[in-house]
Amino acid sequence: QVQLVESGGGLVQAGDSLRLSCAASGGTLSSYTMGWFRQAPGKERDFVARISWSGGSTYYADSVKDRFTISRDNAKNTVYLQMNSLKPEDTAVYYCAVARGHYGTNWYEYRYWGQGTQVTVSS
Repeated sequence: QVQLVESGGGLVQAGDSLRLSCAASGGTLSSYTMGWFRQAPGKERDFVARISWSGGSTYYADSVKDRFTISRDNAKNTVYLQMNSLKPEDTAVYYCAVARGHYGTNWYEYRYWGQGTQVTVSS
């Protein structure tokens, strides 16, 4: 079974950047669409971005479009989320996940999940 470990979160100020990483073990990610989600306290887990197995296709939530970039390095079995121009409303726990199919923007369309990494953006 694939195990995912996110890293790179932290406390930053508004306007700063962070790069999250999602490293996999127990299997290869190269055949799967991968996604990033986030969950703020008391809120649902929301879709952030997804990337196709080859990296050739990406899709973003409107709230992060033009600020966040998802990418992957299949040789390193790792997916990344570059987050620029961070805002306080980006504060959440960020999770990476393996998609069940080729697409998906809902949490139930993903199967394997990491434990999450906290991102806190101060104003």
